[in-house]
Amino acid sequence: MKTKGNKDKINIITLGCSKNMVDSEVLMGQLMGNNIAVSHESEVLDFNTVIINTCGFIDNAKQESIDTILKYTELKEQGKIDKVYVTGCLSQRYKPELEKEIPNVDAYFGTNDLVRLLKTVGADYKHELIGERLLTTPAHFAYFKIAEGCNRPCSFCAIPLMRGVHVSRPIEELVKEAKNLVNKGTKELILIAQDLTYYGLDIYNDRKLADLLKHLSDVAGLEWIRLQYAYPSQFPMDVLDVMNERSNICKYLDMPLQHISDNMLKSMRRGITKRRTIELVEQIRAKVPNIALRTTMIAGYPGETEQDVAELIEFVEQSKFDRLGVFTYSHEENTHAHTLNDTLTAEEKQNRADRVMEVQQDISLQLNQAKVGQTFKVMIDRKEKDYFIGRTEFDSPEVDNEVLLSAKDQYLSVGSFVQAKISKATEFDLYGDVVS
Repeated sequence: MKTKGNKDKINIITLGCSKNMVDSEVLMGQLMGNNIAVSHESEVLDFNTVIINTCGFIDNAKQESIDTILKYTELKEQGKIDKVYVTGCLSQRYKPELEKEIPNVDAYFGTNDLVRLLKTVGADYKHELIGERLLTTPAHFAYFKIAEGCNRPCSFCAIPLMRGVHVSRPIEELVKEAKNLVNKGTKELILIAQDLTYYGLDIYNDRKLADLLKHLSDVAGLEWIRLQYAYPSQFPMDVLDVMNERSNICKYLDMPLQHISDNMLKSMRRGITKRRTIELVEQIRAKVPNIALRTTMIAGYPGETEQDVAELIEFVEQSKFDRLGVFTYSHEENTHAHTLNDTLTAEEKQNRADRVMEVQQDISLQLNQAKVGQTFKVMIDRKEKDYFIGRTEFDSPEVDNEVLLSAKDQYLSVGSFVQAKISKATEFDLYGDVVS
């Protein structure tokens, strides 16, 4: 029986990272292909079924996922919706516990259960829709998942438990999807995977990220291709050659380093030393002199000493990363690091993270102020109050700098490119004027 007043419609809720977002977009593409009405994170209660795509990465994300499940099961109990389905990483990782603790969810699915999930909601998996997605981002940029899973043994990470081993998607399939997206107005692809640098090893017996980039770069109408989540150990340097050769590959690399002291890198099972990390950063910058390097670090990992923190701060000071984020360590079940003593308090972990970010703030301000007077190609993402907000090729959406351009006496269309001269800089924002 349908709940009174609600249409036969499925609402998708996406939590967690951009990889999850892509999964939701693929799911919505399949539902639309089956003529099923679908919405994404609808504010209005005009649906009778909800599918929650959960995150199970760290404590805060897990809590957000559980709170969201409880919110919708409560609506179900009140008779406002009919069905609640849960999929994604949390469900993959904790299915038995969730079934026991929250039994009024209609069904739980793992990260590789798309076909079964579709069947449950009365849809067939359509092979012809491979590469067809309903974008949740603005049409001009899309996250582009080139592989699933991960083969790295990092001690702190539960991703392989939730996503399985690394599986690369074939080059032809990815090129086809890229063309589909460009035909619908996409101008920027943000390449994501748990580890981009591993791409191709499983299906071509060789690292093929550079090859893939060449093929994608040839897709007509694709203005920017951006790399996120590269792994430092055995980094394929030929990727940098392609970056130099092709103007539509952004001079940008997101490479999470996690730490710098040998003590920490060894315990984290990162497969790289402090010396080799420093050499790699220098080599990348020597090959692509104007590259924007983004990285993330972990503060408060088990066994981290004050000496380790001091080494990390010194490294951040010296390396002057264009972008840097810091996570506090989350003690995850069934990971290797879970066998270690997590003795630091949440406050102490946060204090260490803050100390690193304090250094980075000054660096960001210096680097941004050096951009004043320079002109950059800027992609317009959205309009907010008195400003059009855009990005340069050195910035990813949501995590990096933005360029604010006055909206008082000009109109700029979202998704277009303009040349903007930077007139003012703060730690994390640039202000500019359109010059053409």
